[in-house]
Amino acid sequence: MSLPILPPYLKPGDLLRVIAPSGALREMKAFHQSVEIWKARGYRVEIPDNIDDKHGYLAGTDFHRRQQLATAWEDPECQGILCARGGFGCTRILEDWNWPEKNIIPPKWLIGFSDITALLWSLYNADIASVHGPVLTTLANEPEWSIQRLMDIVEGRPFAPLKGKGWGGGTSTGILLPGNLTVATHLLATPILPDLEGVILALEDVTEAPYRIDRMLTQWRLSGILSKVRGIALGGFTKCEAAANVPSFTVEEVLRDCLGDLGIPIVSDLPFGHDSPNAALPVGMMVTLDAEQGILYFFP
Repeated sequence: MSLPILPPYLKPGDLLRVIAPSGALREMKAFHQSVEIWKARGYRVEIPDNIDDKHGYLAGTDFHRRQQLATAWEDPECQGILCARGGFGCTRILEDWNWPEKNIIPPKWLIGFSDITALLWSLYNADIASVHGPVLTTLANEPEWSIQRLMDIVEGRPFAPLKGKGWGGGTSTGILLPGNLTVATHLLATPILPDLEGVILALEDVTEAPYRIDRMLTQWRLSGILSKVRGIALGGFTKCEAAANVPSFTVEEVLRDCLGDLGIPIVSDLPFGHDSPNAALPVGMMVTLDAEQGILYFFP
């Protein structure tokens, strides 16, 4: 089990390029506020002129969004890529996509979450680390400690463990693979799904009714893939309530029912996901999940 390659750590003065690989950009005020956070830290941030393009619910055609990603990745001056927002569309641009060889184009940091899960997991398949963290429509809403945590990760400083609720099951060490449950579920049986052998899986979601969470986790169980996972870290499941007056389990009950018998360490209620705070998580870093104390520890 080898760790992905870490891109060179960022430093003030580096060029960061913005891309919109998923849904059409709508929250312009929050977007520009988040860009200013990066600029205030000393970074140069380049925004494409067509960042607010709309093609239905997408931020441009598949060709346009794929070209935007390729241009940013292949730019030798660019050291990091900031995703504008999630939504839907990343999986579409990954069809027939191949990341350039690392000895030809050095890896660089890519930051995002939600629909960006597809890019993060595709990079993990290419043995390149990345960051599951706030996009440019959410960063400005993060508390200062969360913003600082993101900066600490990409600039190479230590950062704190995260505390949640331990379900018991002991302690396990593995490679952290964070993502959105819905997006990750739709990667099953595709070439984008990484090998989960030895992985600590970290999952979150938003606006999915409990029965849909049940349906997705049942698919994971039936696939047999969860037998490879060493532990599960659960973040926020925001706005995942059933409709009023509809008989239902709570999302917490569904998570317990679908995951509680796996016999692996599980920690829930960790502070990452669609609700603030969305603590940044390094994709591909070695971590320890302590399900007795309810703590996710990160190795330097």
